[in-house]
Order: sequence, then C-alpha cells, then structure tokens
Amino acid sequence: MTGQQVRDIVTDCQFEGDMKFMEPMSRHTSLKIGGPSDIFAIPENFASLGRLHDYLQKNDIALFPLGSGTNILVKDGGIQGAVICFSSFRKIEPAGEDGEYAYLSVDSGTVLQRLVMHSREQGYAGVEGLAGIPGTVGGAIWGNAGSFGYEIKDVLVSVDMMGAEGRIQKVRAEDIGFGYRKSGILPTDLLLRAELKLRKDKRDEVSARFENFLKAKREKQPIWESSAGCVFKNPEGLPAGKLIDEAGCKGMSIGDVAVSTIHANFFINRGKACAADFIRLMHEVAGRVSSTFGITLEPEIKIVGRDNGNG
Repeated sequence: MTGQQVRDIVTDCQFEGDMKFMEPMSRHTSLKIGGPSDIFAIPENFASLGRLHDYLQKNDIALFPLGSGTNILVKDGGIQGAVICFSSFRKIEPAGEDGEYAYLSVDSGTVLQRLVMHSREQGYAGVEGLAGIPGTVGGAIWGNAGSFGYEIKDVLVSVDMMGAEGRIQKVRAEDIGFGYRKSGILPTDLLLRAELKLRKDKRDEVSARFENFLKAKREKQPIWESSAGCVFKNPEGLPAGKLIDEAGCKGMSIGDVAVSTIHANFFINRGKACAADFIRLMHEVAGRVSSTFGITLEPEIKIVGRDNGNG
C-alpha cells in the first residue's frame, strides 16, 4: 500500500483524524519494538471510525485495534493492513447510581490508570487492585486484566462494540466469555465504550488499598523498564515468574532482550531489541521451564504482525 493509496482512503471515507503510511510500530508499543504498519489511523470521533471501518471491510483490508500498545509484541515485518488507534476516545462520564453502587461510562481508549485514579478520587471501590497496570480500558477488557485478586470483568456491566458488519451493539458482560487473561471478544470487534459498576466506599480506604497495591507492584516488578508486562500466563496455582527464576533463566538475554532480574516473567528491551530475538528468548525460557518442571508455559503477551514483511 502506497502513500497515495492512504490519501485516497482519507478522501473516500471522509476520514477525520490522523492517518500515516508505513508508521513504525516501535513508536506505539511499550516494548518499543515493531516494524511498520501499512496504515496507522487515529480517528477523531466514532463517526469517522465507523466510515473507516466500513471502507476497510468493503475493500478487504485487515484491521488491528490498538490501545496504548502494552502486552503486545509486533513482529519485525510490521502489520499488514490498518492499525486503528483509539487514543482519541478517553471520556469518563457518570452513568447513574443504584444504592451503594455508582456506574461509569468509559471510552475504550481511556488509559486504565486514569480510570483507577478517578475511582480513587471519587471513593469508588472495585478497580484499585489494577493499580500500576499499563494500557487502556479497552485492552484491559479484551485481556481481562487483573492483579491482587481483582479482575476487570468483576466490575463490567456491558460494552458497546462495532462488529465485523459495522453495526454497533451492546453486549452484556456475562455474554462475553471471560477467562483467565482472556475474553471472547474477537479481533475484528472494535470495543468502543464500557459501563462499569463500582461500589461506593470511603475515599481514604480506597486510597490506602491503592497505595498498598502500587507499592507492592513497584517493589516486585520493573515497571520503569521498556517491557510488555508479563510474558507468560501463570499456570494454575503457580507463578510463572517463580518457575522461570527457578529454571535458571533470570538475567538470560538474546541480543538486546533480557529476562528481568527483578521479575523473571518480564522481558526487557535494553535499547535496540528486535521481535525475532524476543520470540527466541520466549522459546528458550519456555523450553527450560518445560525440561525442569514438565510444565508448558502459555504466552500472555499477544504476538502480532508478519516476519520480515513476508506475512
């Protein structure tokens, strides 16, 4: 796809926002890794998003929704088709009250920590355990983010989604099919906004829990480094980081990718890492855990894109 074709898309679908051609995904992921996307679009509003979505579907152009680029590894060949960034959609609005509960309407592009802080300031309980988790609300719902016994599915009432056919529908949380660090939301479904149900509580008590959770996370995770969060899911009843550490993998590196010495389930980009080395390190670590404990680690990080531009 050429720059002229991208400009034609802007004209044909009356796109409002920012659209780029061959945009390096390393600029838009927390790992700072990733080849170029054919198209990188940031719609200004839901109407523009709808027109772009319709155009892409009619012209058989693949689309990939992006929040803030956490918990994903983009391969060195980049992403074929169009990446749609939701950074323009960040509203948090009250959506009513019901006795001891308050409801919020939250756009999917809202940074998750902004929601956590908003709830803390209002004295709303239910998401303080998500303190320190990067990414957006949409990404958190898609992957059922959680920590310290909290999961975002537990406060979710419903979501508004645009399906492959372009129709917006409201889907109840119980119909989404959540599991451990996953949901039944399809890659072709665009999550627009969510309704959350939070319990009213005392601000100082919510704040105290938040501070305790964040302190624990800062002590045990390298949240100041370039990473994508946990690389592998925890096997039932076992922390993946502990298995990786005891298999002798802490500090192991390939190229500029290294297993964190703070938390072994975090892989760090030490400067000029590439996706191929990241994947090689994943295989090496998983192999050592398998040979040591007989346990197969399942990736938590989402690997997307093409190898060296060839699919």
